[in-house]
Parts: sequence; C-alpha cells; structure tokens
Amino acid sequence: MSLQRRISWNAALRDIRDDRATIPAGLLAAKASVNLTVRLSRRPLVVAGKFDRSAIMQAAAKAARLHHERFGCTWAEAMSVALKAAWGAAKLARHMVAH
Repeated sequence: MSLQRRISWNAALRDIRDDRATIPAGLLAAKASVNLTVRLSRRPLVVAGKFDRSAIMQAAAKAARLHHERFGCTWAEAMSVALKAAWGAAKLARHMVAH
C-alpha cells in the first residue's frame, strides 16, 4: 500500500519567502552615512590591504548615532545596522583596492 503525500504549494512557497533574509530598516541610510563619514574624515577603511578597525568602528559609531536618532530603535539595534553597513563598505573597499 503506497501512501501519497500532498504538498501545499502555497504553504511551501510562503515558507521559502519567509526564510529569505530581511533587510533591516535604515540599512541603506547607514551605508550612505558610513560612506559620507569616510569621505569627510579622509580616513580609509582599508589601509595597505588590511582593515582599519578603528576607522570602521568610528564610521559605524557615527552612523549608529544618526540611525538611533532617526528610527528611535535601541542602541544595540542601531549599532548592529551600522556595523553591517561599515563592514560591507570595508569589504567593498578592500575588493576595489585588490582589483
């Protein structure tokens, strides 16, 4: 006796959609803030092919302050978004230097 299993395609596709990573609110603004901070401070995030962690943290802290004021979230959430943006910018900068 064979048992057939029915699949609900609606439920399966909904689960797939729910598994996608969501972009945190304000991530694009944080990226722009990090890029502006780097330009204005003239302190690159990558020096000699290595990450300048002090510059990354400085840019992230400034972006987090702005994010915290604008969105009214907790400081931890603001730092999380800002650090994602800062490290993303640093990785892109290191990639651009290498190529």
